[in-house]
Amino acid sequence: MSITLDSTIADLIREKPESAVVLQSFGMGCLGCAIAHNETIREAAVVHGIPLEELASALKIAVE
Repeated sequence: MSITLDSTIADLIREKPESAVVLQSFGMGCLGCAIAHNETIREAAVVHGIPLEELASALKIAVE
């Protein structure tokens, strides 16, 4: 599976478990909650006020 900004947080963690540390460094602490199964990386960045390009770079995924 290819991870994009429109992948869910749960998909990201499943495919790239090391990304949990990156997300936590941006203040995203609820990685295992129910919202993580439906919220995309893009949506999470907006909700948490994180610049999308900065988060994508840290996660090593392309900004579309």
